[in-house]
Amino acid sequence: PSSWQSKPALQMAEWEDKAAAATVLQKLGSLPPLVQAAEAERLKRLLAQAGRGECFIVQGGDCAERFMDCEAGRLETQLRLLLQMGAVVEHISGRPTVRIARIAGQYGKPRSKPTETVDDKEVMSFKGDNING
Repeated sequence: PSSWQSKPALQMAEWEDKAAAATVLQKLGSLPPLVQAAEAERLKRLLAQAGRGECFIVQGGDCAERFMDCEAGRLETQLRLLLQMGAVVEHISGRPTVRIARIAGQYGKPRSKPTETVDDKEVMSFKGDNING
């Protein structure tokens, strides 16, 4: 849906080549969603259960990922760790866990300002691999 386009756009990336950006956005808009609606609805139900104290949430993943780190062995290790953490919480608490992985998709970082000061020098804020490459 395009409903998100009517919302205010804050902390957005600025691409020098607007035509290339438009081409990429058009291509992405034609692809199927990465997450199916049924998965999002299931997660909502599980989060509601956690809100009622019926289960615990275990969430993990990197704050910002790099494309060069997106490889099978590393992702498998992260998933294994998340599963193990959930199992420990379940064992100790006696309640089920909802495991949420922030993996393979955190390539952009919102920033409140386009620049920051590093060693008394103003530099462009790093917004992640998908912006700064």
